[in-house]
Amino acid sequence: MPSLRARERTKLPDRAFASIDSKGRRRLPIHDAAHVRNALARFNQVTFEDEAARDQARTRLLRAAKRHGIVPVGFIAGQLRRGGRGPLPTGVVTLLLADIEGSTALLRALDDEYPTMLGDVRQILRTAARRLGGHEVDAHGDEFFAVFRHTPDAVLAGLAMHRHLRDGQWPQGVSVRMRIGIHVGRPTLTEHGYVGLAVHAAARVMAAGHGGQLLLSEAAARALGGPLPVGLTLRDLGVHHLRGLAAEPLFQAIVPDLPATFPPLRTAPG
Repeated sequence: MPSLRARERTKLPDRAFASIDSKGRRRLPIHDAAHVRNALARFNQVTFEDEAARDQARTRLLRAAKRHGIVPVGFIAGQLRRGGRGPLPTGVVTLLLADIEGSTALLRALDDEYPTMLGDVRQILRTAARRLGGHEVDAHGDEFFAVFRHTPDAVLAGLAMHRHLRDGQWPQGVSVRMRIGIHVGRPTLTEHGYVGLAVHAAARVMAAGHGGQLLLSEAAARALGGPLPVGLTLRDLGVHHLRGLAAEPLFQAIVPDLPATFPPLRTAPG
């Protein structure tokens, strides 16, 4: 790809760049096919100011790719939606799903401050996952999805997420808490992410919990093996019916510095 000289770069209009930050700095030129391909290759190496800036850059880049007829756009789009920094693992993986409890009430309370809060939450989740070897699969609305090769890493990441959310300084003094569910399975990896019963099971485990709670399926509890990380214990919550799936024993991760008492799970006991 021919280099873009400073004088040539200056002459380009703003629309020729995928990213323009709040200080007017323009990155990821997309004015021709060669630079679009380069921007696609570099997209996940760029640090954006917030999630909104990332989304805007992604949209501009995908439009440019389509305009120049660059394929396979579907696969590239899936990679960009996931925000991954490398290929997602295949085979047996540990799936972590999380969502914000009471997001609608938070939206009403925070109004224009909600997008900033959501961006800060996503940064906390991404950082916790990456530090323990996790791969981000998707972040959509108030939901977050990551996978790990090793179950103990996923559990420690989930606990770190809870701690950072608990200690965060949130607008108007609101409390931001997430439900987190962990499951182990063998989902199918497609160009748009993971599909299969393992993904549905992880989502159902998450949905059964409450904000600040970390739940594990039986498969995840078994995969923890032993000895458990220091200070971690598992509480057997009994067998529960997960919507659309078979009855499943569920477990709660307990550590001394996080709440351990929650209302009954949002399921029908087995």
